[in-house]
Amino acid sequence: MMLNGEKKIERPLRWAMVGGGRHGQVGYKHRIGALRDNTAFKLVAGAFDIDPERGKDFGTNIGVEENRCYPDYKTMFVKEATREDGIEVISIATPNGTHYEICKAALEANLHVICEKPLFFTSEEVLEIKELAEQKGKIVGVTYGFSGNQMLLQMRAMIEKGDIGEIRVVDLQYTHGFNATDDADKFSEAQKWRVDPKIAGPSFVLGDLSTHTYYMSQLIMPHMKIKKLLCDRQSFISSRAPLEDNAHVIMHYENGAVGTMWTSSINAGCMDGHRIRIVGSKASLEWWDSNPGELRYEVQGEPIQTLIRAMPYLDDMCNADERLGALHVEGLSESWANIYLKFARAIDAKNRGDEEALSKMVYPDINAGLEGVRWIENCVRSADNGAVWVDFNEVYEKTLS
Repeated sequence: MMLNGEKKIERPLRWAMVGGGRHGQVGYKHRIGALRDNTAFKLVAGAFDIDPERGKDFGTNIGVEENRCYPDYKTMFVKEATREDGIEVISIATPNGTHYEICKAALEANLHVICEKPLFFTSEEVLEIKELAEQKGKIVGVTYGFSGNQMLLQMRAMIEKGDIGEIRVVDLQYTHGFNATDDADKFSEAQKWRVDPKIAGPSFVLGDLSTHTYYMSQLIMPHMKIKKLLCDRQSFISSRAPLEDNAHVIMHYENGAVGTMWTSSINAGCMDGHRIRIVGSKASLEWWDSNPGELRYEVQGEPIQTLIRAMPYLDDMCNADERLGALHVEGLSESWANIYLKFARAIDAKNRGDEEALSKMVYPDINAGLEGVRWIENCVRSADNGAVWVDFNEVYEKTLS
């Protein structure tokens, strides 16, 4: 059955944003995702901007009451806790370096959290927050915004059924050319912090781009685990060093498969180089973000098939997220809406103590955020040691011990 906007939880969750204001690049994506059906979330408050007056002006212009447009997140958490209709969940749409402190403060204020990626700087931070979330009985979700495209679930279902055989090769790419020069580094506030290690963390495109694609590969192939990887990264715009604007990663999986990831913001002329190809012993699957409603299925020795979104021959897992029907184009806004609806259902299940239902849900949770941080850590460790092979689990296992 298609999604048609009917409520999936008893009432909309009272929701607030930290960041995501007028000059933010990503805030609108959060809002169109969360508010798409008007049945999962209701935006009632926000600390939208580092400039309080600008944040208040923005908040009132999108319909938030003036007295609930706060100068900062700390004030918001304190003030909202005194209201009977106070906020229940927040989204963090701020630069990377602030994610940890805001997320921790939100959980301590007994709020559920939805956070931008990469989640934090280190896996130690993620493990600490994961433990706190478990103590508080709260959900932490990560906005891997492309992962709500339902054809990715079709890939997952076909791989689980053995339609492509044993996986041999994983070919991943997320590239564009919008930072081929350093112009944006100088004039765009959103870009300036992305190339500042104090704010962005230990990586630029590995964290900003490739974590999306890495999570999507894990969504498609949940049983495929990386054994070791090698990362070679470059700063073609020298002022970005030590952060990379281009990187190549080679991966060896535990089942013997090999994989590659090319991530770059200096792929000059490229408008959308986001693609995933999974090669099996019998067939291959390929998906492109530029045409997300189609999936290419190539069986060795047979004509190439193009599977089309919303058709009845697709798996129920895929069609459960369908919104508009065949012939009507869906895209990134629907992907975000699918993810936010899953966040809402996960929060609702957690609030009701329905751990069985929660265990069956597929969405980017804190474990997905942890995997993204581990991905960055291992890539940086490999690159900074001269593009050497590193054991994917070595540092993590030491952290756990």
